[in-house]
Amino acid sequence: MLPFYLVDVFAIEKYSGNQLAVFQGAEKLSTGEMQKIAREMNFSETTFIYSGEPDPEGYRVRIFTPEEEIPFAGHPTLGTAFVIREKIEKKPLERIYLKMEVGSIPVTFAKEMLWMEQNPPDFGETYEPEEIAGIVGLDPEEIDTRFPVQDVSTGLPFILIPLKDRETLNRASVDRTKYLKFIENKRAKSLVVFAPGASTVGNDMSVRVFADYYGVPEDPATGSANGCLAGYLVENRYWGNELVDIRVEQGMVIGRPSLLHLRGFRKGGIIKIEVGGRVVEVAQGNLV
Repeated sequence: MLPFYLVDVFAIEKYSGNQLAVFQGAEKLSTGEMQKIAREMNFSETTFIYSGEPDPEGYRVRIFTPEEEIPFAGHPTLGTAFVIREKIEKKPLERIYLKMEVGSIPVTFAKEMLWMEQNPPDFGETYEPEEIAGIVGLDPEEIDTRFPVQDVSTGLPFILIPLKDRETLNRASVDRTKYLKFIENKRAKSLVVFAPGASTVGNDMSVRVFADYYGVPEDPATGSANGCLAGYLVENRYWGNELVDIRVEQGMVIGRPSLLHLRGFRKGGIIKIEVGGRVVEVAQGNLV
């Protein structure tokens, strides 16, 4: 019997946000078995927690998409921390550390919100609008050329594509053949299109994330990508300064509305990033 929990992360309410399956007892499983379970669950990601007392760097956690293991992801970090606090520790801890391939990631609890501090962003290769527009079904002039199309990583790399408006974002559609050819020799395998504006008053920006390489054609909510976005917004002074404190919508186009809170600023030459959201428990059970 292998205990597991289903949670919705970056949820506005139950059955919104991004679904996550969290399994305890990872030490009982081989890597191949974890991959098979992740494929069976068929969520964007599934996580596996190793039992026992956490070491000084935190609880050891592994993350799998339906296709492969990845070193870091945002909504699995928040969702797994929620399960550890509520189901394993069973006490109102203010902070939990998760030990992942990218290092120890802290998650802080503040009322109904969970916040994760991501690694400082690494800014990689840039691309011309003509190289990328056709891959997402758009014309080059629909890309906002005031800002770069750029590979950014806080542990998992993404290609960030600034668009001029939300209407353009809603029309974006990945040409899978062009996409797979483009990313073949690239560090980043996932595409992030973003634009100012949102469907709900009080929200600031809209985002869509395409990650078919990992078995996720479009992701409902992507904390790692939005962490990269927060760093990018600081670096490029997108809002006119080096301070980011915004609310981001994702998942609207695919019927899984999600809300992510982004905070970013530069301190001592280093960009600091936090991504926050709500986690809602949906179900629990045992794998037989």
